[in-house]
Amino acid sequence: MSEGVEWALHSCVNLAWSGPDRAVSAARLAAWHELPAAYLNKQLQALARAGILTSAPGPRGGFRLARPLTAISLMDVVAAVEGPEEAFRCAEIRGQGPGAAPEEGRGAECAIAHAMTRAELAWRRALAAQNLDEIRQQAERQAPEAPERLRAWLAEQ
Repeated sequence: MSEGVEWALHSCVNLAWSGPDRAVSAARLAAWHELPAAYLNKQLQALARAGILTSAPGPRGGFRLARPLTAISLMDVVAAVEGPEEAFRCAEIRGQGPGAAPEEGRGAECAIAHAMTRAELAWRRALAAQNLDEIRQQAERQAPEAPERLRAWLAEQ
């Protein structure tokens, strides 16, 4: 998984903390964690295409959450940033090279591909079962001052 997923998840929580009436630019969101603005903007655009964020152009524009954090799962963000493709792609190397097994001896499905598919399904289900509001709550328990610090910093613009 790319670091863009982490950045996108933090950005969603930061947008929730900033308040529903404030649009925040990609540059400002990036500056909060000293991230490259152009790369974060790509992640934010992907979230906007997925309907997780909305974006408005112009000097007062920026990004806002398109729906409540309770309606955004971790899997929604991962799929928006990484795409819907499976993380593991079996290239069926059992049929290559000097160790190639005859096709009839390989079986219907590679045991490794089967195990990886089961693991990925469990991983995707776990991400789909957790929403960003749960993450926000945990973050606020760990750093209760974080939302107000962010709002104060954004007000300095």
